[in-house]
Amino acid sequence: MTSTYSFEDGFSVHRVGFGAMRLTEWDHVNDGAKAVARRAAELGVTFFDTADAYDLGLNEELLADALHPYPGLLIATKCGHARPSRGEWVPLGRPEYLRQQAELSLRRLRLDRLGLLQLHRVDPQVPLADQVGALARLRDEGKVARIGLSEVTVAQLTEARAIAPIASVQNRYNLTDRASDDVLRYCEREGIAFVPWLPIAGGGHTTAGGVLDKIAADAGATPAQVSLAWLLHRSPVMIPIPGTSSIAHLEENCAAADITLSAADCAELDELA
Repeated sequence: MTSTYSFEDGFSVHRVGFGAMRLTEWDHVNDGAKAVARRAAELGVTFFDTADAYDLGLNEELLADALHPYPGLLIATKCGHARPSRGEWVPLGRPEYLRQQAELSLRRLRLDRLGLLQLHRVDPQVPLADQVGALARLRDEGKVARIGLSEVTVAQLTEARAIAPIASVQNRYNLTDRASDDVLRYCEREGIAFVPWLPIAGGGHTTAGGVLDKIAADAGATPAQVSLAWLLHRSPVMIPIPGTSSIAHLEENCAAADITLSAADCAELDELA
């Protein structure tokens, strides 16, 4: 199992990333949030995931305060998903809106070019070609290095790749939720990074019991670590992005990269779906 993933342009990232969403909560920065982000970088995390919709850009600003100028890091952000109120998410993929949000992300992250800009959700009211086309134009202008998609089907991914190169796909995927198995296999065949969000089911796997607890005990690890290790063993294109506002949990998550699972362990875990 390799510890890094290399994009087509040769840029490599550590395969345990960090989802930054939980570092901010509705215009409030958690105590020590910047310290968590910095500790992640110290532990070798090089892939940080954020979005323009996370606390109206505050999340991006926090990462900039903590990590700029991002030596050796890839800051992946997203646009195309508005969040008008707590718990409410609305796809918004009009090309002019995507451009506006990308420009704001550049400003908040203090960058001239976004390392990875992902379409947060496909807006069913706007042709996919128009949405991907807007990101492609930003790429052509040098404002975006790589384009990614989130929560897409194989058909949508295929359509998008006819318009622009797609570097990553971010779909929900974890030990017990494998609805995107077909997308994962497509990404494997085509050399596209697969970035599973909710990789340990919001902590739900830690109380799953049974097989997971047994394998964790045998490995001298926690159930959450085994869940992450299983993802890393599942596919070489996998880059899970567990998120936390706790340094202790962060260190636990990062240590999952050092856990080796046997073929028998993986087979047992595979059956949990």
